[in-house]
Amino acid sequence: MSISQETSRRWQLLAITVVIALFIWLLAPVLMPFAIAAMLAYLGDPLANRLERLGIGRTLAVSIVFVVLILVIVATLLLLVPLIARQIENLVENFPHYVEWARNVAMPWLQTKLHLDPNAFDTDRLMAQIKEHIGSIGSVLGTLSRSGFGVVMWLTNLVLIPVVWFYLLRDWDRLVVWIDRMLPRSIEPTVAHLAREADAVLGAFVRGQLLVMLALAIYYGVALTLVGISVGPLIGMVAGLLSFVPYLGFITGFAAAIIASLVQHGDWTHLLMVIGVFVVGQLLEGYVLVPRLVGEKIGLHPVAVIFAVLAGGYLFGFLGVLLALPAASVILVLLRYLAQRYKQSDLYTEEGEPDTVIAEVDVTITEGTQGDVKTETHVIEGERPHKP
Repeated sequence: MSISQETSRRWQLLAITVVIALFIWLLAPVLMPFAIAAMLAYLGDPLANRLERLGIGRTLAVSIVFVVLILVIVATLLLLVPLIARQIENLVENFPHYVEWARNVAMPWLQTKLHLDPNAFDTDRLMAQIKEHIGSIGSVLGTLSRSGFGVVMWLTNLVLIPVVWFYLLRDWDRLVVWIDRMLPRSIEPTVAHLAREADAVLGAFVRGQLLVMLALAIYYGVALTLVGISVGPLIGMVAGLLSFVPYLGFITGFAAAIIASLVQHGDWTHLLMVIGVFVVGQLLEGYVLVPRLVGEKIGLHPVAVIFAVLAGGYLFGFLGVLLALPAASVILVLLRYLAQRYKQSDLYTEEGEPDTVIAEVDVTITEGTQGDVKTETHVIEGERPHKP
């Protein structure tokens, strides 16, 4: 292949990539149900493949997996929705106590320790603003609930997700084969290799991280309830849900549990027990759950995780937050491949010329019988000596 043909092929591949990225960016508002359905299909495909290996047909295997997962989701919602409703009611009932604690304990303590102006924290004005924002949010939600278009879209997504999920799960293997056949033959081996590696990384992340989030939510909810925190299950669910971002779930849950302990009990005993719960939770997450369930295949630095979540949310909204870490793990595979190619390229392997030094040396020469003295200058080049 000539240089011009190679250059043209690369420009064509770049153009196709840009068109696909632009297409995704433009259609991001309507891709939410399809993205959720694709994630569910990806999670359910290994189970359907195992049933196929037992001699069950693909459609029947997919139907079994689909029904079982639907029942699990429905049972989880039936269990969690009343629990969350009771926890929110409990939080609303105790909200005046939280306000009183913030006004009489937290604010004076901050003013004393930080030497702030007593008027810096006007609790009455602050609570009025909170109530105003809550009222505006309620009016917006009420408007959306009364909007026929909003209701139709919500119901459409609710019905569309399981339908798309079933068909994607049924045709997942054929879809993968079709994509493989549509790839340019020149890059197909490389793309297939990267796809297998990305699949291993995604499998380790998605399935493992979901189990970590579930385990942490159960642990924090049960442990905080046992130490006497009335909103412990709600704090545990929030901490577990946010644990996919490093330290975010821990910091959020820890701060909420400390405030709840101070408001509800106000003694050192419960405060130390709450601290112990989160210390054990961090040890459990760092040394047991993540190494065993997620492993070291992801290798994403915490700063990279935070950047991926913020960038995904800025570019694509909630869909970007949902897909940020899976996309970051795939990008990590691509970066590893590019780093490997770079180390094999001439740019990396070609050695530079030795660093030389130029020195001028004056040489004194005695000539003739009368001892005439003559001085000549010689230029000496050589490699610079390396320091040990």
